[in-house]
Amino acid sequence: MTIAIVGRCAKTNMAGVAITTSSIAVGSRCPYAMAGAGAVTTQNVTDPTIGPEVLGLMAKGHDAETAIKTVMADRPHADYRQVAAVDLHGGTGVFTGQEILGNNAVNQGKDCVGAGNLLSRVEVIPAMTDAFEQGHDLHLAERLTRALIAALDAGGEEGPTHSAALIVAHERPWPLVDLRIDWTDDCPGQMLLNLWENYKPQMNDYLTRAIDPSAAPSYGVPGDE
Repeated sequence: MTIAIVGRCAKTNMAGVAITTSSIAVGSRCPYAMAGAGAVTTQNVTDPTIGPEVLGLMAKGHDAETAIKTVMADRPHADYRQVAAVDLHGGTGVFTGQEILGNNAVNQGKDCVGAGNLLSRVEVIPAMTDAFEQGHDLHLAERLTRALIAALDAGGEEGPTHSAALIVAHERPWPLVDLRIDWTDDCPGQMLLNLWENYKPQMNDYLTRAIDPSAAPSYGVPGDE
């Protein structure tokens, strides 16, 4: 039910995930990213404990492949899970259980890994990682989102998608970017890109407000002098 691209930026050491699915509120349970560790998606029939466990191991210095193997080894119901991760060295890891739904595929590229299930065709996933690799001049958030749209343009899921999410971690213990489309009957991938384009000019202002409110610009809301 899900398509995701997990990637890191070698220039900035950011890591993140862009993801879309037919279900509601995919951002609440599938994509995870942590500064100093990397990023991971856990999908298909989702176990939300997998992502934080993988990130925890990567934060301790394990590469993405080792972290996923360790977390998924002898794990109950592992056959229903699909997991993909990237560490901050650009290493990638994947796990695909035997009970993954429909057409499914993974593809490991340079600084990225794509994963999906219930796909219209398996070529959707390499189309996504190819787009990510070609977008090296973009901010990681846009690079991930445009790669996700490339997957949708290549055929996407077997049925319609309804939610999407984008998360990017950088230097702080909270995400630099955490945007969600929880439900729409339009294309959630395109809506996510539009949301990013609106958020991008304000992104550093929100960071400044967290770090040094006295140096932050005005909030631009009624009542703010």
